[in-house]
Amino acid sequence: MKNLGKDTGMGHHSFDLVIRNAKIIDGSSNPWYKADIGVAGERIAKIGRIDDGRQIIDAEGLAAAPGFIDTHSHSDLMLIAEPEAKQKTMQGITTEVVGQDGLGEAPVSDDTLEDWRRYLSGLNGDPEINWSWRSFGEYLDALDEAETSINVAALVGHGNLRLLAMGMENRAPTMSELAKMKAILSDSLKAGGFGLSTGLIYPPCVYAETAELTDLCRVTADHGGIFVVHMRNEGDRLLESIDEVANIGKDSGTHVHVSHFKASGEKNWGKVEEALVKIEAYRSEGIEFTVDQYPYIAGSTFLSSLLPVTAHEGGTERMLVRLRDPEERKRMKAQIAEGRGLDWGWNNILVTSVKTKGNKPHEGLDLGEIARRRSEEPMEALFNIILEEENAATMVSFSMSEEDVRTVMESPFQMVCTDGIVLGKPHPRVYGSFPRILGRYVKEGVISLEDAIRKMTSLPAQTLGIRDRGLLKPGMHADITIFDPDNVIDRATYQDPIQFPEGIEYVIVNGTVTVENGVHTGKRAGKVLKHS
Repeated sequence: MKNLGKDTGMGHHSFDLVIRNAKIIDGSSNPWYKADIGVAGERIAKIGRIDDGRQIIDAEGLAAAPGFIDTHSHSDLMLIAEPEAKQKTMQGITTEVVGQDGLGEAPVSDDTLEDWRRYLSGLNGDPEINWSWRSFGEYLDALDEAETSINVAALVGHGNLRLLAMGMENRAPTMSELAKMKAILSDSLKAGGFGLSTGLIYPPCVYAETAELTDLCRVTADHGGIFVVHMRNEGDRLLESIDEVANIGKDSGTHVHVSHFKASGEKNWGKVEEALVKIEAYRSEGIEFTVDQYPYIAGSTFLSSLLPVTAHEGGTERMLVRLRDPEERKRMKAQIAEGRGLDWGWNNILVTSVKTKGNKPHEGLDLGEIARRRSEEPMEALFNIILEEENAATMVSFSMSEEDVRTVMESPFQMVCTDGIVLGKPHPRVYGSFPRILGRYVKEGVISLEDAIRKMTSLPAQTLGIRDRGLLKPGMHADITIFDPDNVIDRATYQDPIQFPEGIEYVIVNGTVTVENGVHTGKRAGKVLKHS
């Protein structure tokens, strides 16, 4: 453990902060080298031999990398409620990307706000904050006012556009509705959005046909934004889903980025190899196509995503009304049975976050066990919990293979995310994704340390169009993560997920030391990044 030397302030120093003797892993995938880093204000001013600075970190035996970029995050509201963002900063993340899965917190309207807030409560939480914003730009202002410890980049949610133009209706938009969606999207991108996101398993995004998405992506391409997509199917129809999004990219001229890339369900394990070959082929045709991944075999989302798509039509209140109706329940059971039939099994679905006192003891238990404790059929327990929690319930579901996780990680166009839902007893990825790769997969030889850092830094910066972060070189913003490559490791588990990792010693955000000797300093120097 190295100490942050603070000098007395006597004399003049060219540098506010100097990091000495670090193994520099610059984000480019080049081999590490040894040098000092001089920071002046918010930027890296020099890399080389540096004699003095106002603050000195002796990083002998430690590695210095660009600050990590979390390409898929659900901290949209929690950053305002808990701006220190310790779950992320303590694992070396200095920038996170919100507004994912088409389910952003903005834009919203007075009419849609209450129902939308309830709908998203199982994904982004519902902290007691004032939703002071309506437009996308006003939401970015609210993040700015929160003074977070971390930089934030935001995507524009496709679901928000549909909501404002046509509500939660299951149909194609009219010409005028589509025109309204395009106008709102354009305004939101001008306000600083980095691109368009959609989640093609979540209402209302799921109701969109390919043509609608292509039209919206043309607007996105005009603004130089990217298309970030939770695909329509990550299991039986994985390959067809890749074709759909690749064609959207081709026809609109947009960079396609697939969220949390995987093959779900045991019978689809191994399919990622074929899927990656397909993506390579599209790339060779000139379609920009990248993916991100969290390094775990379980996913996490809101519990009500297990219900049939039709259950969500008309919004949260309508869904809760349906769940109170015995006939509707029968219909849902039949639909679930003839659909995928929850083939992971009830014991592979953990309920991780609820808001009512009565269900709190169930947090962290699987649905089979919860059903036993409640003396109910598992399907009834599922319906009842969603109803009792008014949709504010989150789950973790085990559906992937470790072999696939490694295969995807080796891909040159893969990058790293947490996909972290910061509620209840969360998925361990919220606290552990980045150190897990450095401490497990790098050590096991799945990828090299230099390439792992590239996938966490310069590749996401390049993909998003963040020009002045993601590499350690003079002129770049001083977002720097200093870690112990021999001892870095995640500690969060499914049973005990709220645990910070080990070996992340210093995190510097815009030149400010935010984590020092593995402890958060309380400093909040993050910025809201705007796409230009």
